[in-house]
Amino acid sequence: MSRAFLMSWPLFLGIFLLMVGNGSQGTLLGIRGNLEGFSTFHLSLVMSAYFAGFLGGSQLAPEMIRRVGHIRVFAALASFISAILILYPTVTDPWVWIALRVAFGFCMCGVYVTAESWLNSSAPNNLRGQTLSLYMIVQTSGVVAAQALPMLGDPSQYVLFVVVSVLVSVSFAPILLSVTPTPTFASTKRMGIAQLFKVSPLGCVGIMLMGGVYSSTFGMASVFGARAGLSVSEISLFIAAIYVGGLVCQFPIGWLSDRTDRRLLILATAAVGAVGAVVPFFSLSFPVLLVVGAVIGGVANPLYGLLVAHTADFLEADDMASASGQLLFLNGFAAVIGPVITGFAMGSIGPNGFFLFLLGLFAVLALYTGYRMTRRPAASEGETGEYAPILPTASMVTMEAVTESYIDSEEEQEPEDEEHAA
Repeated sequence: MSRAFLMSWPLFLGIFLLMVGNGSQGTLLGIRGNLEGFSTFHLSLVMSAYFAGFLGGSQLAPEMIRRVGHIRVFAALASFISAILILYPTVTDPWVWIALRVAFGFCMCGVYVTAESWLNSSAPNNLRGQTLSLYMIVQTSGVVAAQALPMLGDPSQYVLFVVVSVLVSVSFAPILLSVTPTPTFASTKRMGIAQLFKVSPLGCVGIMLMGGVYSSTFGMASVFGARAGLSVSEISLFIAAIYVGGLVCQFPIGWLSDRTDRRLLILATAAVGAVGAVVPFFSLSFPVLLVVGAVIGGVANPLYGLLVAHTADFLEADDMASASGQLLFLNGFAAVIGPVITGFAMGSIGPNGFFLFLLGLFAVLALYTGYRMTRRPAASEGETGEYAPILPTASMVTMEAVTESYIDSEEEQEPEDEEHAA
């Protein structure tokens, strides 16, 4: 893993700073919106708008890159991102913020696609798995570190937003200065959603449910904290606990997924998430919330990777790249809706509407997984690839790299299986 880091450390540094900026602006908007008197409904639209922009970017950014090139797209979107971050505290109107968040999500998607293209092209095949793991660790560490920023200033002022803008601007320097030749960006033939559902119903339904879970935790956790009366430092620590839990649990759950029926692990992990979401209905004390945040994050991020791996187990190698695009679309579509439903639930029953929505998603996933286990036998050991960590923030570039890693692991397994059979 150290070799993978040394080969791409400038890119990892830039991605880390980018995630610090992105992670802190989401928290700041939730806190600042509450201070400005925005309603829960308006804040849910603000948070949802990011995912709407990201979904649009996932469809349009690749075509932009093919037309004018990585460098121009990256530079143009980077400029827009810095400008948007400055505009948030300048115009504190919910509808303006919604428009800015759509643009921000679109730009961030384009930046992810570009940065991940360079990262993927710089990693040799034998280090792809290690590079993906490091990328996930760097991303999560950046979001965790971002939660310290709101505690260093006053969210009601503009200074913190300026700092975030500077961090994001600086993050582009190591990425642009380290890149070598511009990576290729090939078009892939899309698999229809109906066809993908026939191949893996659990994968499609699960990815949609996890899109709702991710967008609610990423977008509405700060809104929940503000509505629950938490201080700025407590909100930051609560959000950090969610991501620390995801980072700590990612690899143990991934290890188990290669040694057991993935559906059984999906069911058990979703059930743990549902139980964790019930606890706040009995106590909203801050220590309890930290534990609950770590549990929910600890199951949510690995579940996304488990569902991608489960889907890949039933795909042919030639279909994996095209299927990844549809999985991203399903995830993004649900992510747009998630914060809106969470906001409605919070407006109806109070702050615990945040956990009620998560409880519903985890419970549905556990029940549907149990149902699917009665409809089809598990994939055989020879048909499964090794688990690769991946976050819901990943673009199609990383998603395709992950699916390629499944192909590589299955090809490596085949000679071993033949030797055992002999």
